[in-house]
Amino acid sequence: MNELLRLTIAQMHEGLKRREFSAVELAKAHIDAVKNEKLNAFVTKTPEIAFAAAKRADETIAKQDITSPMLGIPVGIKDLFCTKGIRTTACSKMLENFIPTYEAHVSRLLLEKGAVMLGKLNMDEFAMGSANTNSYFGPVENVWRRSSDGEKVVPGGSSGGSAVAVASFLCAGSLGSDTGGSVRQPAAYCGIVGIKPTYGRCSRYGMIAFASSLDQAGVFARSIEDAALMLEAISGYDKRDSTSVNKEVPAFSSYINNSIKGKRIGIPKEYNMDGVQDEVVSLWEKGEDWLRSGGAEIVEISLPHTKYALPVYYTISSAESSSNLARYDGVRYGLRVQTEALEEMYESTRAEGFGLEVKRRILMGAYALSPGHYDMYYNKAECARTLIKQDFINAFEKVDYILAPSSPTGAFGLNDKPNPLMMCINDVFTVPASLAGLPAMSVPAGLSSEGLPLGLQIIGNYYDEAGILNIANVIEKSAGRVIEKLVF
Repeated sequence: MNELLRLTIAQMHEGLKRREFSAVELAKAHIDAVKNEKLNAFVTKTPEIAFAAAKRADETIAKQDITSPMLGIPVGIKDLFCTKGIRTTACSKMLENFIPTYEAHVSRLLLEKGAVMLGKLNMDEFAMGSANTNSYFGPVENVWRRSSDGEKVVPGGSSGGSAVAVASFLCAGSLGSDTGGSVRQPAAYCGIVGIKPTYGRCSRYGMIAFASSLDQAGVFARSIEDAALMLEAISGYDKRDSTSVNKEVPAFSSYINNSIKGKRIGIPKEYNMDGVQDEVVSLWEKGEDWLRSGGAEIVEISLPHTKYALPVYYTISSAESSSNLARYDGVRYGLRVQTEALEEMYESTRAEGFGLEVKRRILMGAYALSPGHYDMYYNKAECARTLIKQDFINAFEKVDYILAPSSPTGAFGLNDKPNPLMMCINDVFTVPASLAGLPAMSVPAGLSSEGLPLGLQIIGNYYDEAGILNIANVIEKSAGRVIEKLVF
């Protein structure tokens, strides 16, 4: 493997500054890797655009004008973010040939800072899934394999392509989105870092909507420092997004390596539940020991409404998706199935354009919002969501951060056929923070007995992304970078 591919974003930045290699050389190494990738991580490849961006980066470097650590850094963008003039599909047949005329805010910020876009990354259709097996363009394979039988495993979802592209050294970092865990769970399954910021920290403008009150952009990287650099690049206020928060963005990377002495780390007793693998529990306990050794105090806390989180999440997200996806009717853009009658055209277009999981959630959501069921389901779910949020508010009066597993198990086999309920249970540890709008991240902390990555999740108080990155750094130092153990 080309040595340039193994560098972190921080190392690439330093190498470019010292002229050890050029942005074009860096881009070429990654373009060649993407060209030959066999994991189905990319659905659209943009080598010409990448070369042009790399040349501009070299021109900027020649003028000694390196103001951004993302300058010349090869990245991938989840196919949920609109990219001007470049096909954006949300991995659905409905948008198979859609080319946006505008750029998503977060991708625009990355590109303006000189990042080199290699292409668009595979995902579950409209971000609905936990394994990246619901894509119109086919499933994504995890770069890791089970050690016992060499079996292929899933990368997690919905941002599976974004996670795999980083884990398999196809790009240095990538954009993903997190609605109920779609950054944190794939990061855990792929042995890399994934962070979801506070809801409103990053603009949703140009992000194809799934569940508007939950969707939030996030980043994948191979180190805590890289995640901090990339998150800083995409954060900030955007007047075009009514949920965007006008709050100063700190230099997240400057907080890493600060002491955690005296910090109080909460361990939710409700997260000790049936179905969690023993080795996940053992790793969680090891994480407690690492933080305790760093000077933190471990405190048991209670999040009593956790048991309602999954049904609340799937009720609200399905309701919002049924509303958001009503715009795909074959009239204005996207797929159109021609029929003689208008109503028949609507029905045929949506029947052919949407996959099974998307249809399932639209129907669930429409039912929850229907007359006679709105108060019974949707309204009650919103009330329960408030209670879940209040649990966290109460907890953060006693502790500074919360430590939990990222997922109850490691990655399951790509050819396994878990039922939809089992797929939902994969999100049991990630959904609560999403419902509350809190920042949370997954940091790789070890390998399972099958040689597959396992992650730990750190949840912080609102707008304390810098703090959770610093806590995660202690775990990274103690566990080592799991991705460095990958051999392929």
